[in-house]
Amino acid sequence: MSSSSSSGSGNGNDKMFERAIGDIMSSIIAGVSAEQLSECIEVPKNRDNGDLALPVAKLNRFSKLAGRPDELAQKWAQAFQPNDYIVSANATGPYVNFRINKQIMIKAILKQVFQEGVSFGSSTVGNGKTVVVEFSSPNIAKPFHAGHLRSTIIGNFLKNLFKKTGHNVIAINYLGDWGKQYGLLAVGYERYGSEQELLADPIRHLYEVYVKINEVANGNEEKKILPDPTVHDAARAYFRRMEDGDAAALQVWERFRNLSIEEYKRIYKRLNVEFDVYSGESLMTDGMGKAFDVLQKKGLLEENQGAQVINLEAEKMGLALVRKSDGTTLYITRDIAAAAGRAEEYHFDKMYYVVAAQQDLHFKQLFSILKKMEAPWAKDCNHINFGMVKGMSTRKGTVVFLTDILTEAKQTMLDQMKKNEEKSAEIENPEAVADLVGLSAVIIQDMSAKRIKDYEFDWARVTSFEGDTGVYLQYAHARLCSMERKAGVPINFDADLSLLVEPEAHELTSQVGKFPEVVRNALAQLEPCTIVTYLFALAHAVSSAHAVLWVKDREPNLAQARMALFWAAKTVLGNGLTILGLVPLERM
Repeated sequence: MSSSSSSGSGNGNDKMFERAIGDIMSSIIAGVSAEQLSECIEVPKNRDNGDLALPVAKLNRFSKLAGRPDELAQKWAQAFQPNDYIVSANATGPYVNFRINKQIMIKAILKQVFQEGVSFGSSTVGNGKTVVVEFSSPNIAKPFHAGHLRSTIIGNFLKNLFKKTGHNVIAINYLGDWGKQYGLLAVGYERYGSEQELLADPIRHLYEVYVKINEVANGNEEKKILPDPTVHDAARAYFRRMEDGDAAALQVWERFRNLSIEEYKRIYKRLNVEFDVYSGESLMTDGMGKAFDVLQKKGLLEENQGAQVINLEAEKMGLALVRKSDGTTLYITRDIAAAAGRAEEYHFDKMYYVVAAQQDLHFKQLFSILKKMEAPWAKDCNHINFGMVKGMSTRKGTVVFLTDILTEAKQTMLDQMKKNEEKSAEIENPEAVADLVGLSAVIIQDMSAKRIKDYEFDWARVTSFEGDTGVYLQYAHARLCSMERKAGVPINFDADLSLLVEPEAHELTSQVGKFPEVVRNALAQLEPCTIVTYLFALAHAVSSAHAVLWVKDREPNLAQARMALFWAAKTVLGNGLTILGLVPLERM
């Protein structure tokens, strides 16, 4: 029996084979249109039965079937008349299976890839629509850690995906650069700061200061340090000065912020990430005044022990604290102001916050408040959440700085590359290549499963050259580039594609042709693993074809046809890696 794994063949050219089946079968099956039939076509799990399948029971949604699905499948398969596109039909259980004309498929898909190149998979579905993606958003003076990595790379993927599908995208890095913790940091820096260390490595030094002052403020049993509550009082007073616009307090804060942003930019460059806007909670002062006016006018504010709250208990979201009793604001207050400011400035169609699942309640509260404020765009705000990375530290232990992780991944790759002296001699800049391979390894491990899943960071898996890893995908791309360089066969888009008769050529072409549909699915689900899973399937098909479809020293017409197929596979593999935010490597 045939059963299906995914809807549609995705074999390029807007489902020509599904449409052909619909046209033929609509003359056999009463009460169902050609379009409805083509919608029901699937790819069978067992490809021995056919290239495409019609699950008969699916037709019940359009009109009640006059008989048992398995009997109708037999009857319809016997009545089938082949045409140029569909060469045969057979029944297995309640499925009618079809064989397509592979030559038409190969020509249609490859000609489209030849024509579109790096644009293959792009669409105009987002034309005229503006999306705002807020991602990364680290807290100044805290290490750029695994959680920020997830937000950064998932957000970057979304940015690339939206651009690929024609949207106008505004990528915002909304820095955690305001709040009582800056008061705490400033108090800490007065006691423990070093100008020299600050300039050498601002993020690390500010983090060290922050840890020390926290230890003094909150105590540390192991080190027998008793808590000192006066530190928190000093921190609150300092932040109060910042909110009141005290020039000296703001000067210190601004210096920490600017030094941190410069350091972040270096990390983002390494991660191949760019932002259109560096925003921050600190820039929301004016907007908060407007937001409070609206909250008051709508009668949403309640007094609670001197503080101001919004009661969301009817929605089972508790009380949202928006202003403390000392008059200072909170994260959610600044988020309300930021959302309103963006709606005014960008007139977005959708806004996405790429933030960990621990903040689910925060965003439910935020979106509920925006709706109560009667913001017409509140319905267009979305939280893209993700699970935790567990155990992401260097091999030595607990350091959670991302730069340490990336440097260790790079070093591991460099050591591996040096084992093959001949190959590494061909690489112009082995350090840069090792860094990109290490980054690919870390990113692909992160994106291999649904984003909501927590996962264990596994050094052995990250740096393995075996199995489905980022290293494997980069190797597949580099190998195809190497073949182009070394085979001595030109890329000829007019090659005789009818010479591609082997099953491996059909399978590889079929995988190549699925890419536009995979991009559509990724856009519907906003899941990087949709692209990653596809790229592994494509890389496996490349590997199988590589073993059989030799190019070097073959008859020129055959060699050119095969080379054209491998060029198409390389192009699509590169397109997929680029959407994920990776630089496809030509040598490694």
